[in-house]
Amino acid sequence: MIHGTHNALQDDRNNEIVIYVNGELLPRKDAKISVFDSGYLVGDGIWEAVRLHKGQLVFLDMHFDRLWNAAATVGMDLKMTREELAEKIQQTLDANNMSDHVHVRFMVTRGIKKTPSQDPRLTISGPNLVIIAEHKKASEESKEKGISLFTSTIRRGSPDYLDPRLNCHSKLHEVQALIQALEAGADEALMLDIHGFVATCNATNFFIVKNDEVLTSTGQYCMNGITRANIIRVCRENGIPCRETNFSLFDVYGADEAFVTGSFGGVTPVVKIDGRQIGNGKFGNMSRRLSGLYHDLIEREVKRLNNSVNA
Repeated sequence: MIHGTHNALQDDRNNEIVIYVNGELLPRKDAKISVFDSGYLVGDGIWEAVRLHKGQLVFLDMHFDRLWNAAATVGMDLKMTREELAEKIQQTLDANNMSDHVHVRFMVTRGIKKTPSQDPRLTISGPNLVIIAEHKKASEESKEKGISLFTSTIRRGSPDYLDPRLNCHSKLHEVQALIQALEAGADEALMLDIHGFVATCNATNFFIVKNDEVLTSTGQYCMNGITRANIIRVCRENGIPCRETNFSLFDVYGADEAFVTGSFGGVTPVVKIDGRQIGNGKFGNMSRRLSGLYHDLIEREVKRLNNSVNA
């Protein structure tokens, strides 16, 4: 098994799933998109991924906020309301008889091009929408083991040419960073910002713990992660000191603990960075506490959503 924050237990039900493609539900092997799709041609697309937990899509409103903000940023008319997209996602889940431990990724591209080109005026269709829902349960063994990071030479870019908060299909620089990390024998990449401060990882957000204080980057050069925001939230709700601030590798190497966050893995401990052991090299006490508080927040969210349905 590939080790990392997206390790999932094998589930053969995924071989038989149907995938939503522009209003059709297609078997996995038949789910295809045109080679003239804007996302395929020039990476002109945006996406989100959300978890289905006990029948509820948790923090869906936050994901929708980010998607619609991304659409406004790239000048894309999604041609649907939030309610309509929610219905299409639920349709996909129902078709697959899914209720728990499901990872849903929905992707919207600008549409089909008349000819290969960057020019949006050559788009001859409405947006393409693909929804992939898979049975995915995180590997607890991988989580307990923790991951190792390698600091890539690929920097998180400046917001004046590709805002790092934009969840778009153009992920090549993050792929490059991950390749460097893999070639160095690590699981994932740690990325610095243009000033040399620690920004984020290639696919997750990064935190350190020092003297019982939780630190993460300013947020200016990283994905505005939903789980990142929720970890900051539970820190504040539970009186845990937490700062969004600049810090460097000097601070990272001397940290008591480190962890990363993401919608799939929640809180995953980081035990080694650039060959250096972090803290005691195990799932730290604060990281484990935050993992539990985050799980409690999910349960509260499920209860809130159930109550709103029954009201």
